Amino acid sequence: MTTKNLYEKIGGADAVDAAVDVFYTKVLADERIKHFFEDVDMKRQARHQKAFLTYALGGVSSYSGKTMRTSHKYLVEKLGLNDGHFDAVIENLAETLTELGVAPELIQETAGIVESTRSDVLNR
Repeated sequence: MTTKNLYEKIGGADAVDAAVDVFYTKVLADERIKHFFEDVDMKRQARHQKAFLTYALGGVSSYSGKTMRTSHKYLVEKLGLNDGHFDAVIENLAETLTELGVAPELIQETAGIVESTRSDVLNR
């Protein structure tokens, strides 16, 4: 018997696609963090996020995008991205997954993976 990875447990590509779409709707409405996305091509951003989450949750074994540190450096240095903003992202992701019916233990596991990127995202 094969053990499912987190990507498979939450529903695979369809679930990640739905989650990213709902997540960015929440992010763009969140006064704490929406300004980080003012000049961003959101279709492109969603594609990048879907690819990253697919990798981070175990759906593929490699990720060819920029590193977390590189892709967020400007946001930290020029726009002041900080722990409070990072926390808001995790909140929005958890709310999204809850709305989509993902089990609490899988949400916790996903949040742990996201949390593991905090130092790189915040360029520490």
